[in-house]
Amino acid sequence: MANENVTTKVVIPCRFSYVHVWEAASIGDDGDKKFSVSCIIPKSDKTTTDKVKEAIKAAYTSGITSKFNGKKPASWKNPLRDGDTDRTEDDAYQNSFFINASAKTRPGVVDKARQPITDQEEFYSGCYGYVSINFYPFNAKGNVGVAAGLNNVMKVKDGESLGGRVSADADFAEVDMADAPFPMGDDSEPTDIFGD
Repeated sequence: MANENVTTKVVIPCRFSYVHVWEAASIGDDGDKKFSVSCIIPKSDKTTTDKVKEAIKAAYTSGITSKFNGKKPASWKNPLRDGDTDRTEDDAYQNSFFINASAKTRPGVVDKARQPITDQEEFYSGCYGYVSINFYPFNAKGNVGVAAGLNNVMKVKDGESLGGRVSADADFAEVDMADAPFPMGDDSEPTDIFGD
């Protein structure tokens, strides 16, 4: 049996933000916990944005008969959003599109050799890689549109953390241990830790 969703599935390069691939988190007002990522795509990457738009169009078209009662909805939720208008306060989203993809089941998380990543510090908001997304139409609680289902993620490159947290290495890069105000190399108690 052929997979009817082939044209709605994409594997695309992106920068990851709002990473929730290790534990499900509540998204929106319904309180449902889901695994999710925000996928940032530069507007200059026409190949990727065209591929995404084609897959969204295929999902939308299939939704006309399967979810939208045979009609094109007057307004609908498009999963491809504009960072310049929808995330004006976030520099990481400027000159970019983004897609929020989610799933109730945990995605596969692999490195560029396609080996599972088990260290949760290795896959974080700010790293770069590829994401596998399946676009599908929905009609729920009066809202209609196309949603992005998260399948798997692959990290290929580190990037500056977007979580507001700096690495311990960066925080302590300026510390010269030779100037430490306490004894080094033994367990003796310092008499005056700050030299007062």
